[in-house]
This record gives sequence, structure tokens and C-alpha cells, in this order.
Amino acid sequence: MITVDAHHHFWDPTRASYPWMTDELAAIRRPFGPADLRPLLAANGIDRTILVQTRSSLDETREFLATAAANEFVAGVVGWVDLTAPDVADRVAALRAGPGGAKLVGIRHQVHDEADPEWLLRRDVQRGIAAVGEAGLAYDILVRTRELPAALATARAFPAMRFVVDHLAKPPIRSGEIDAWSERLSPFGTTPNVMCKLSGMVTEADWKRWTVDDLVPYVRRTLEWFGPGRLVFGSDWPVCLVAAPYTQVVSACRRAIGDVSAGDRERIFGGNAVTLYRIAVPAAAGRAS
Repeated sequence: MITVDAHHHFWDPTRASYPWMTDELAAIRRPFGPADLRPLLAANGIDRTILVQTRSSLDETREFLATAAANEFVAGVVGWVDLTAPDVADRVAALRAGPGGAKLVGIRHQVHDEADPEWLLRRDVQRGIAAVGEAGLAYDILVRTRELPAALATARAFPAMRFVVDHLAKPPIRSGEIDAWSERLSPFGTTPNVMCKLSGMVTEADWKRWTVDDLVPYVRRTLEWFGPGRLVFGSDWPVCLVAAPYTQVVSACRRAIGDVSAGDRERIFGGNAVTLYRIAVPAAAGRAS
């Protein structure tokens, strides 16, 4: 079975602006690229990855697709398009026609940064999401608890589309609060076209003092709601580095999911990502190259 890291990033602050990269994140405010990630994948037995957008930028998406074309281990790119643009379908088509376009597997927008908690329900946004689905792409839902109701309504409005909630919707692990998040994420369990990424957890915990036990209540609830067939591992590297190195993130997720069967573990750490993003991988994929 192929092993997939379904959520990581590359960036270069010397060439582009990243508004979210505040002084608090100064430790990772430097370039990160394929040469940095490749040895980490090899050391942790990860065969393929999904490269995810970091900016609201078509140029970045084009660059990521070119990077994917040049690096076999990048099996897919979750890019960005302006969902509110009247010609969003044409923009998606243009991306797919460009270098590496065959590796465009999904679209994402930083919804939790929008002032309107119901931004996803805007008519123009809904039209854009429909175009993403019509192109056969998945949609990554980047929200916090506040935006989950709109996200749920969106996923249910497009039952033929594939959706995935990034980072468990960023639960407040640092404070240990769980009730409001649980109330709003649990209904996704009965929404079969939605998966959930076990990613981004260590950065929602106390960066300096977190333990696997802090993550377990959130992971076990998502396991209960979604089941092992709809959970997907992602490292969120290099964002995770403010709280933990790559190997520790992989280990923490493996421990947090607890006593699941070998088959379920393989699905969470690979098979589900293949299904979600429809990535093309050889039957006997080698390690990252």
C-alpha cells in the first residue's frame, strides 16, 4: 500500500508575500522546497505527497504544478482560484492545460480569514465551488468552528463532489475546549462526501508543551464520526516545525489513532488520500525520489 502525506507546503518569502506569516512564525519565515522535504519522506517511509496552496495566487498554483511535474513524489496539487470570478471554470481549465496541469487535484481558499462566517454560502462562491466539482476536483475546506455550519451546508449542497476538512477544522487543542467544535463538526460524519484531514494538530496545541495525549480526544472523536475510511493523514509541514519536527508529527498521528487494524491504518496513511484526490500512482510505488 502506498503511503501519502496529504498536506504540506512549499514557499519562498524572499520572492512573495505571505500575509499569515506573522512574527510569531519567524522561525519558518525562510524558503522551503522539494530538497528540504525529500529526505524527510524517505526517513519516514512516505511515498507520495499532496502540495497545498499557501497564498491566494494563480501564479503560486502554476509554480506548484510545475514543481509537481519536476518531482515525482508530489502526486497532486491543491491549488487556488478565485471562486468568485465569473470565469472560474476557464481558469481551472487553463491551469490543467499548463505545465504539470494533470497533477491539479483540488482547490482551496482560506475561508477562515474571511470576515463573513457564511462566505461559503455566497451565490458567487457557490457557483465557483460548483465549477470545481464539474472539473472533477476535490475541494479542501479550510475553516474553524465558526465557519463549520456554512461548510456543512456547502458539502450537502454538492453531494456528488469530494470535500475534505483540513486540520480537523482547527480545534482549540491548546485550551482543551471541545464541546462547540464537536457540536459543529460531528454532523459531517453523516455527510458521506466529506473526509477529514488529521493534520495541523500540533500547531493548535501548546507549541512547547504538547503531548500526544492532548491530541487524542480530538482524533478519537473524528475517528468515531468519520470512520477510518474517511480520515487522511497530513503533516502540514513546514508549518508544523514551530511545534514539532516532521518525524514527531508522523509518530504523533500514528499513536493518536490508537488501536486500529493494519488495513485501517493503511487507509488513513495513504489509501484514503488516493481516493480523495484521485491521484495516479504506480501499483508498486517506490519511495520518494
